[in-house]
Amino acid sequence: MRRFLTLLGREISHFFHQPLAYIVLCFLLLVTGVEFYAWVSLLNGQSTETTLMEAFFNSSLFWIPFILVFPLLTMRLFSEEYKMGTVEPLMTAPVRDFQIVLAKYLASLFFYIVLWAPTVLYFFAFEWITGVGAAGSPGAYFGAYGLLMLAGAFYLSLGCLASALTDNQIVAAAVSFAFVCVMFFLGLLSVIFLHPSSVLWEFAYYFSTLEHMGEFS
Repeated sequence: MRRFLTLLGREISHFFHQPLAYIVLCFLLLVTGVEFYAWVSLLNGQSTETTLMEAFFNSSLFWIPFILVFPLLTMRLFSEEYKMGTVEPLMTAPVRDFQIVLAKYLASLFFYIVLWAPTVLYFFAFEWITGVGAAGSPGAYFGAYGLLMLAGAFYLSLGCLASALTDNQIVAAAVSFAFVCVMFFLGLLSVIFLHPSSVLWEFAYYFSTLEHMGEFS
């Protein structure tokens, strides 16, 4: 366990010593901040059954950074080790292979949580200033952010797989982006092309992150 925690600390420190990580953080907060302000302005003074929480998690401005962060967070995890030649000492160290993979994955998941954690403050600040609830019930917070973490954990695993397939970070990012887009847009088939009563519709709906986020939020 001590060796695993050492590996995990090493991987987490790598994230916070990269300029790209802070660029991704600023990009995500900028886009989500603009989106939040836009929805507050749009819903202000209107009578609607749509809550601010539901609107925030179901707009195109939310899904753009959501899709883009996974290739950026995972592209260097394994490909950089291959390129720098550090994978051989790492694999021959007195640690198991699954510990190396798990440390890299959990480090990316930890930073993913750090990326989205500040967005919770948007809703707390809104409720504190206006005195109006941003969600229909407290469970909406757990539902929306719970699914955000679960979907993120799944897409990060796809990114780790893509990074393990090549020693080129750009190729790893492209493959990861392709994986995420295929899984993400597969759910759109249930909305655009398929009949609601068909078996294919149920299959596509099962993978639809868009539909699930709408229900959870």
